[in-house]
Amino acid sequence: MNRTITAVSTCLCLTGFSLICQATELVYTPVNPNFGGNPLNGPTLLNEAQAQNDYKDPDLKRSTTTATSALERFSQQLQSSLLSQVLTNIRNGNTGSLTTDAFIVNVIDDSGSLSIQITDRVTGEISEVNVNGLTSN
Repeated sequence: MNRTITAVSTCLCLTGFSLICQATELVYTPVNPNFGGNPLNGPTLLNEAQAQNDYKDPDLKRSTTTATSALERFSQQLQSSLLSQVLTNIRNGNTGSLTTDAFIVNVIDDSGSLSIQITDRVTGEISEVNVNGLTSN
């Protein structure tokens, strides 16, 4: 009986060790997409790096953080609206121009060829945009 218990316990130990000892090789999977990791990890890693970065750029201009005043926003919206109206009138065959503090815009429709001349009032630079092949609908 003692031998039977010893034989059974030996079999159980060997079976237990054989189950525990089964293993596979370790496979390294990178996290960083620069080194072969999943590309979907990129934004997460970038956000974590930016959250830890406390460096402030000394060359960053402070003027970029200033908000525009209500008068400046109104002026920009009015200029945009007037320019849109000038370009809309081209469809009816009317040419026009728009003069502001910063630029002069001349729009000329020459029977299917649209010419837009933009003059910078400060520097005097002239940019011209020509569009050919326009037809009226």
